[in-house]
Amino acid sequence: MADNSQSPQELAERLTELNDLQFELPDPEDTELSDLDFEQKIDLAWKVCDRFDLQTEIWRGRILRTVRDREKQGGEGRGMGFLNWLKEREISKSQAYNLIELANSADTLLAQGYLQAEAINNFSKRAFIETAKSPTEVQQMVSDAAGQGDRITRREVRQLSDEWRAVNSELLPGEIREKASSGAVPPRYLAPLVREMEKLPASHIYEIQREVIDNPDVNTVKQLTSEAKTLARYLDAAAQVQALNQASVDMELALEEALRVGCLGTAADLVKQATQLEQITVKLHSTWKRMGSLADRLYVDTGASTPNLRSLLTCLERLAGQVIEVQLSEERNIRIRLQVLSDDQESNQS
Repeated sequence: MADNSQSPQELAERLTELNDLQFELPDPEDTELSDLDFEQKIDLAWKVCDRFDLQTEIWRGRILRTVRDREKQGGEGRGMGFLNWLKEREISKSQAYNLIELANSADTLLAQGYLQAEAINNFSKRAFIETAKSPTEVQQMVSDAAGQGDRITRREVRQLSDEWRAVNSELLPGEIREKASSGAVPPRYLAPLVREMEKLPASHIYEIQREVIDNPDVNTVKQLTSEAKTLARYLDAAAQVQALNQASVDMELALEEALRVGCLGTAADLVKQATQLEQITVKLHSTWKRMGSLADRLYVDTGASTPNLRSLLTCLERLAGQVIEVQLSEERNIRIRLQVLSDDQESNQS
């Protein structure tokens, strides 16, 4: 672990530097200032704040880590001192440990030699956190770019991380990974495909692999990504629909038929809507029962002395009764009526 300790004098000098954080903001009413110059000045000021924000939070994490480790010493129960310390400063436990994680990440990157301390200034706060979460190889590439003076944003780190995973993913055939490494098939198009393939069972992954080998071009990759996304949505929704689980439907054969006639998207949307309808129905039943219980309780607690409350109950009977009635359109006088029947009620009526 790198030695990041500083003397009180060094810390005082550092605080003086921070106090000197000054810059001129452009006059928003300056009509002679072009929009380009205005945006450049604002962007520069924002980047300066972003840089100091990151450095401050790293140091806050180090401070919190020091307090926590100090409180760990001395036996059982000492950790409560750290929680009390946080409480006094109105810092939540999750916020504290997020800052400690950030400090640990910074110290690890510095200790491993991937990143020089001055290069931290080239990161936005979110980009730095994203880098710390990335694979070692990605950390090295990002740190090299930061060391050369490049400005690092979270979007760039995510894109680089996704592309690295795509090039190295075992889900892609070896020849496709080679094409990605050489640039014949840009990794930025393969990354979304890999993300969708990770959601699919092996049987469907094989078909995608075969297709991308036969047609290793960008258009095919885009088409396969779209199909894989729709396929994953179909399989995920189908597993949640009770009506399908309780019936003798071969979902794989239905899927093959949908693929054959070119209506997979429609089938996936249908199954997704079925999932949502079942969930809404369950929630509706729960709400309806709760409303009926409250109406019964209010009826018992009221009488002739509360005519307005009784009037309220009367008006709501169309929602709390066995038939739920809601007016859909006042102009055309369209109403929705839903009858709630339990298994016991159906048996009595048959």
